[in-house]
Amino acid sequence: MKNSLFDLEGKVIAVTGAAGVLAGGTAKYLLEQGATLVMLDLFQDKVDQVVADCKATISEKVSGYACNVLDQTILDDVYEKIMAEHGRIDVLINGAGGNMPGATIGPDQTIFDLKIEDYDKVLALNLKGTVMPTITFAKAMAKQKSGCIVNFSSMSAGQALTRVLGYSNAKGAIDNFTRWMAVELAQKFSGDIRVNAIAPGFFVSHQNRALLLKEDGTFTERGNQVINKTPMGRFGEQDEVFGCIHYLISEAAKFVTGTVIPVDGGFSAYTGV
Repeated sequence: MKNSLFDLEGKVIAVTGAAGVLAGGTAKYLLEQGATLVMLDLFQDKVDQVVADCKATISEKVSGYACNVLDQTILDDVYEKIMAEHGRIDVLINGAGGNMPGATIGPDQTIFDLKIEDYDKVLALNLKGTVMPTITFAKAMAKQKSGCIVNFSSMSAGQALTRVLGYSNAKGAIDNFTRWMAVELAQKFSGDIRVNAIAPGFFVSHQNRALLLKEDGTFTERGNQVINKTPMGRFGEQDEVFGCIHYLISEAAKFVTGTVIPVDGGFSAYTGV
């Protein structure tokens, strides 16, 4: 028997970036908990594969659409399809995001080597790619007078994490947007609409594997820097974000909004000395 505070049965949850490691893993976990999932990602073949895998191994209560989070026409179309199929959207998890080499400062570079075009793209993907789906799908929550939104922040949002300038700037703005939308939706629509974020520490993914690990599995210089500042002394595991997100979208967190919760092994608490 499920604890009613954490019961997700019947909730319709849309997840952007659903083919990614953290957002995709979270989506599958929530499907296992009895929720109805709508998987959204940029490429149709990836969406089809995720949905097929979920139906084969977890539950039939899953569908998916190719969705460019920076294209309002596509977002509106996906919104209408979800509403036609389910009649509501209870949860939005904004998992779409990423980085580009030109928006980072390499070990042998300075700020003057920044490629502003790539910087613009990273800001757009990570910031507008959260703002636009939120404004689109929160329309359902405003009508329902209930709902939850969870954004993905980062350890780079609140401190000067070297090299990742564009990504850091965007995630810093995500923290602000999370708090801003929490106030906006609660004050103008319903106190039962909540907006929060999680700030993952360092998890090994396809994007950062070469940055953190050598081919033999040992740490790179960057990897060692991260581990030395993480009191738990290791990188995070994919499933270690699941519980925090489950909590935030459940009745257990019904008085929690406007927060950014670190899931980082103590990285944000430790100065390194």
